[in-house]
Amino acid sequence: MKKYDINILIVDDDRDICDSLKKLFVIDKYKVKAITNPMHTLRELNKQLYHLIILDLKMPKIKGEDLLREIRKINSDISVIILTAYPSVDSAVQALQSHVFDYIKKPFKINELRDTVRNALRSKMLLLEPEEEMNLKIGKKVRVLRSENRLTLRQLAERTNLSVSLISQIERAERAASISTLNKIVTALNISLKELFEDI
Repeated sequence: MKKYDINILIVDDDRDICDSLKKLFVIDKYKVKAITNPMHTLRELNKQLYHLIILDLKMPKIKGEDLLREIRKINSDISVIILTAYPSVDSAVQALQSHVFDYIKKPFKINELRDTVRNALRSKMLLLEPEEEMNLKIGKKVRVLRSENRLTLRQLAERTNLSVSLISQIERAERAASISTLNKIVTALNISLKELFEDI
């Protein structure tokens, strides 16, 4: 997924923070919506698919923890980064129990937040470096070709003299395959390297 396809929702009652973060992440090529009224959050989540929420913990009308519980009812898998000017052990524990990606104290460093957003998106495989994207495509193609040839992982491993674990890691894009390894795999699948890289 490209950055400009990723939707980020910022929920903070401080308009200056909303405006600053929106500008920052728009410059970084994300689609961003900022909400200063936390009561509009759930309606917005029902209207639009968001991949990540940056959520202030202390807001008027509703506690961030309560809003987070409601967010999880709508989308249990969405990445959430908590911002708070009032950190506490209790709120940090509650946030972690709600599976937030990170809990960041205000004031924060811009690059720290940028890195956290990038890491949160990468953890969901939403934002990939070019090498990771290539590994994902190669792994998918190897898995499809192996399936078309009706081979199990073990059978392909025996034909290539590679470990089942290595082939599995390549298929899941957890490991980059060397040219030598790919050559063994394509030979076992009766195709050429050129055919493997077609449409990738």
